[in-house]
Amino acid sequence: MVGTMAPLPSFIRPARMAKRPARLVPGRTPAGDEAVLDAPDDRLSPALVAAGRGEYEAAAGLLAATRAAAAWESHDQYVRRLAAFARSRPEWFEAWRTTAPQDPGALLVGAQLAVDRVWPSPARAELLREVSPLITAAARADDRDPVPWRIALDHARGSRAGHRYFEELWEAAVRRAPHHYGCHVAALRFLATFRRGSHGACFDFADRAAQDAPADSLVQALPARAALGWLTDGCGPEIPRARLDAAADRALALSAHFPAADPWPAQIRNKLLYVLLRLGRWEDARAELRLIGPYATSFPWDWFSDDPLGHFLRLREHLLTAGPGLVPAGLLTWSPAPLGEHGGHARADDH
Repeated sequence: MVGTMAPLPSFIRPARMAKRPARLVPGRTPAGDEAVLDAPDDRLSPALVAAGRGEYEAAAGLLAATRAAAAWESHDQYVRRLAAFARSRPEWFEAWRTTAPQDPGALLVGAQLAVDRVWPSPARAELLREVSPLITAAARADDRDPVPWRIALDHARGSRAGHRYFEELWEAAVRRAPHHYGCHVAALRFLATFRRGSHGACFDFADRAAQDAPADSLVQALPARAALGWLTDGCGPEIPRARLDAAADRALALSAHFPAADPWPAQIRNKLLYVLLRLGRWEDARAELRLIGPYATSFPWDWFSDDPLGHFLRLREHLLTAGPGLVPAGLLTWSPAPLGEHGGHARADDH
């Protein structure tokens, strides 16, 4: 269990669609010529529809169900999406928090929402310190749940906490769920942030975690996440091509565990698509594009454009109609200035 975890080295927006037009109807799979941005799955969709009507009960029930089943990956994804919805449509969440202030789901969404709200601010580090009590309350509401600890890990990175404190949080997180993907991503991002250019260490951490995780665990995609970081960072020593290919192969094997055209693994598949394209693995990229189906995600395409859905559509068109290697370099080249610095918003996967 804890002994098999990868050691930490010392040291979201509402869905949009394009066909365009078309509207996302819960339970209906979009046609092949449609594309959906950040689509909810069949469990989350009814909760968002109800929240749009000002009703919180479906969201509360969804988080209670995933918590009872210890379905922590789904639990984490739903918390993120509900918090993103509450950021733009807060009425239903305020009713939930007023009616059931000690509900573990309400406390968890509230903690995520508070982090999301202050993350784009230049004063992020100072503002995040005021959020700490909300994260503590969410963690105390259910001691089994690793998601408050994932939020705490993100919070520690954003508030520039020290390495020792981060490691204490990491150990608490993996005691609860040794292979929780969100916690591992938080640790990988902390390592990348505070050891900029040390991509070898990021790969070491990601590879150990994937080797220890079950074959169907999302942690199998962690090395590809490390590859994505190296491919877009523009600094640090070269990573051997064989290591990049091995990371992509792990993520391909994981993707094959999920049904095609499924919104739940779309985030993993969209990131993998970018890695495959940068590696020039055109046939693998086309095969992955078929598995993605219509389900585009904001990240990583909002690194390239303020219109991530349009960017995905342009890339898809080139990939499906052009010959090998003919995808324009401009569709794959990342500008190091995050959109949040000039577009007024934080990137969808910024924390």
